[in-house]
Amino acid sequence: MIKFLLMVNKQGQTRLSKYYEHVDIAKRASLEADVVKGCLSRRKDECSFVEYKDYKLVYRQYAALFIMVGINETENELAVFELVHNFVEVLDKYFSRVIMFNLDKVHIILDEMILNGHIVETNKSRILAPLLVLDKMVES
Repeated sequence: MIKFLLMVNKQGQTRLSKYYEHVDIAKRASLEADVVKGCLSRRKDECSFVEYKDYKLVYRQYAALFIMVGINETENELAVFELVHNFVEVLDKYFSRVIMFNLDKVHIILDEMILNGHIVETNKSRILAPLLVLDKMVES
């Protein structure tokens, strides 16, 4: 099961966080700091899977953006690794430029892909369908 997903920049600033289980606000800050520090300090030739406390961390770097996913021990690391890549491809397909001003739409995309910590959709067209409908409604 997916426990959380973080998007951070190279400076370690969180740009997006999505939790699929309850974590107190005070604990979130220390969890994010530890996870970010642990992943950003790794070299490019090291594995993208890291053991951290009760989680396995799966992360990928795309230019200046890191996407980190905390999973439990039963989740398949390679499936989550590919999910992250699919997520980035969907973002690239929908957004032509900066996504940081459209975080509401990024959350919609995540909600289409992951429900209660479980992967429910990977088809790019199906993921983007609700957003395209919203865009048409706005244009009308």
